[in-house]
Parts: sequence; structure tokens; C-alpha cells
Amino acid sequence: MTDVASAPTPLKGIKVVELGTLIAGPYASSLLAQFGADVVKVESPDGGDPLRSWRKLHDGTSYWWYSQSRNKKSVTINLKSLQGQEIVRKLVQDADIVIENFRPGVLEAWGLGWEQLATINPRLVMVRVSGYGQTGPERERPGFAAIAESMGGLRYLTGYPDRPPVRVGVSIGDSLASLYGTIGAMLALHHVKVNGGVGQLVDVALYEAVFGVMESLIPEYAALGHIRERSGSSLPGITPSNTYPCSDGSYVIIAGNSDGIFRRLMKVVGRPDLGDDPALKHNDGRVAQTETIDAAIGAWSVQHDLDTVLAALDDADVPCGKIYTAADIHRDPHYAAREMIATHVLPDGAPIDIPGIVPKLSATPGQTRWLGPALGEHTVEVLTDLGFDAAQLAAMRSDGVI
Repeated sequence: MTDVASAPTPLKGIKVVELGTLIAGPYASSLLAQFGADVVKVESPDGGDPLRSWRKLHDGTSYWWYSQSRNKKSVTINLKSLQGQEIVRKLVQDADIVIENFRPGVLEAWGLGWEQLATINPRLVMVRVSGYGQTGPERERPGFAAIAESMGGLRYLTGYPDRPPVRVGVSIGDSLASLYGTIGAMLALHHVKVNGGVGQLVDVALYEAVFGVMESLIPEYAALGHIRERSGSSLPGITPSNTYPCSDGSYVIIAGNSDGIFRRLMKVVGRPDLGDDPALKHNDGRVAQTETIDAAIGAWSVQHDLDTVLAALDDADVPCGKIYTAADIHRDPHYAAREMIATHVLPDGAPIDIPGIVPKLSATPGQTRWLGPALGEHTVEVLTDLGFDAAQLAAMRSDGVI
């Protein structure tokens, strides 16, 4: 197994300037930082990124901040000041990637838009994440993940048909946009580094990131007029794939939706007659009798506790699982074996567990070199490297520029 501490990182030497706040832009930068990119996070001197104080806190700083901002350098710059804007231009001169998630038009007003920065550095890749994208009639509207999840089609499908739509318990729209932003950055950077091309703009809209994973939603509507509806815990059009009750009040997820697995599952639940029924041999036939099949599985599962159900299904090689809480994840041996819970130390010496790094690379794995930094922790270091001396730094600090 590769020694992570001494292994090379795949993005070593790649410089990223992050101008965003909260999730959609900064999480994309976080992914790059985990694989060795030198990420300079520009924050307002007045409190910095709001994520620093979101959700549960440790001595005034959120646990989320320590995790998401790992490996980043925090530099405080007042982007509304002319001198602060000039500092950013200096940062961009030799940067490979800029990532931002302001509302379209904000950076242009500060002289830091795509056209201005591309003139400074023609090889620059700029990832812009916004609610509705950089073009179109809605471009200037404020956009957040909750709205994007609705516009992208996800919210309408989430929940039960007899109740209002519900949200996923995390800001999934932001995270999806971050992933698309990271992919876009790598595609554009490959074009620069390998193909000898010029830099380009990567335009990521939150709603489009959600819409991009909506499977057959639009083809089915366009061809058939079919509008997919909420279906609770089941997976429409694929049977059986649902959540079933156990005798101890727990629930089990069972995915018996391939032909061979379905036959094995029916033997486990005591209904080999269904498994041998020619009408149920393939998925399209099973979908027509979803209620009958789900009832048979539920009638069996509710007679047994969760552990018994899981053991029986595992023995039959039927995909299944319990519904994990944070506590279940934290103590799960498979998570531990895959190094997906990583223990680090906060500035005061207190331990903190954060998610491990995804994906796993065999030769150049990602690393957590340090946790989310203090506000402005790297301002002097980064600006000194840009050529500013101590007197200039003191003057800018006095003027509120940094």
C-alpha cells in the first residue's frame, strides 16, 4: 500500500485562487486541494467565509470549516478596494485555475471578470458557479441549492406522493455543482497542459448540475408525455428496490432488481412461486406487479429483526443494507478499513474526525496536510511571495485592504 505521507500528489504545482464562499465554489477547491493543488482562498477581512460559523462550532469555528477547507491557504483581501483588486490580479498572473461563486456581474464590477483576468493570463481556467449560469434571462437572480434542486427536477421527485415534496438533508445541489466544476477545471486544464490550448471559462449552473443527474426524466416526457412522480422509498420502474420494515422497528434496504437476484430473494422470503413465475422473469413484468412483490418481501422482513434479515440476505447474495446514522458510519469497520474516517488535531489539541478522501488513487493518493486555516493565516506568506514588503503589508492592513 502507498505511504500517503510520502507519495506524490497528482496536482502538485497547480495553483488555484478561490474567490468563493460557503459550498459550491469552495468545495470544488477543496477537492483540488486534497490532491495537492496549492489553493489560495481569498476571504474578506471582515469575518471571512460565513462557513466558518455554520452548524456546530468548536471555540467559535465550525467543524465543517475544518473539514471542507483542509489544505487551503487563507488570505484576507478586501475585494471592494482598488488595491485589493490589484492584489488578486497579481495572484492570477501565474495561477492555473480561479474558482468563484459570486452572482454574475459582481466580479465584473470589481474588474475581476473573465475577460479581464484572461487578458492577464491567457492560460487561465476560470470556474464560475452560479445559480442559473453566466447567460440567459435568469442569470442575475440569486441562486441557492434549494432553488436549484427544485428547478433541476430533484425536489419534485423527493418524498411521498400524498405529501409535499421534501429536501435531501444536505445541500446536494451545491455539491453536485462542485463536482461538475472540478471536472470542468480538469478538462480545461488538460486542454491547456496537454493540447497546448488556451485557457477557458467553465460555466456551472447549480440547477443544471442537478438536472444533469436526472436520468431519463426528460426523454420519457418528450417521447411519451410521462411526468415522473414522487414514489417514497421505492425506485420507479425498477422492481424490487425499496425499504422494508423489520420486527425491531428498523428498516432494511433491499435491491433485488436483476433477474437472478430476484429469484434468490424470493427463495429467502419464502415465495419461490413468485421467483419461478414466467411473468416476473424480467423487470418489465415485475414492475407491473410491484405491489404484490413488495407486499411479499415486507411480510417476510417484518417477522425478523434487522440483523437476522441482513444475515439471510447476505447468505443469498442479495444486495441489502441498513439505514446508516452518523453513529453507524463512525463505528463501521468497512469505513475504517477504507480510511474514510480520518482523525486529526484541532489548534487547541482536541481531536477531530473528518471524512477521508474520495476517490482512492493507488499511486498518487489525496492527502489532508492541514485542517481549515485561521482567518488570514497565510496572508503575509502569500503576499510576501508576490513581492510586497513589510511596510506595504502594514500600510494595507492599516487601510483595511488586508
